[in-house]
Amino acid sequence: MTPLWWREPTAGDIVWCHFPDNIHPRPKPRPALVLAVFDDDAPQFHVKVAYGTSQRTTTLYKGEFAILRQQHGAAFEAAGLSFDTKFDMKQALDLPYSTDWFSVPPAAPHGQTPRLGTLHPSMVRAAGAAYQAI
Repeated sequence: MTPLWWREPTAGDIVWCHFPDNIHPRPKPRPALVLAVFDDDAPQFHVKVAYGTSQRTTTLYKGEFAILRQQHGAAFEAAGLSFDTKFDMKQALDLPYSTDWFSVPPAAPHGQTPRLGTLHPSMVRAAGAAYQAI
């Protein structure tokens, strides 16, 4: 089946991604942070995304930062997350922004798009520090 391409995202968007295991999409989608958008083949966009997980969010390693409900209330709401989530800049990949790799999240907070939310300005420094650490 031919993939459908989503409309252009913005760096800083948090999206619902079937982050790959080697080269194949995983069946379970998860949050991913859009780090960059490549429009060379517009309207078919490619994105660099950082892996997000709700596992072990209180243990951060080099290249990771977390958005936690209790500590970052406004940022957690803006991100559209359901659980405390950490993003790993060491696990960042370039992917086609298509239905092969991205899907509409449950409850579709922004309509029929993979977008969950956005990185709150209060988290930009933490994200930048994690990126610089790698």
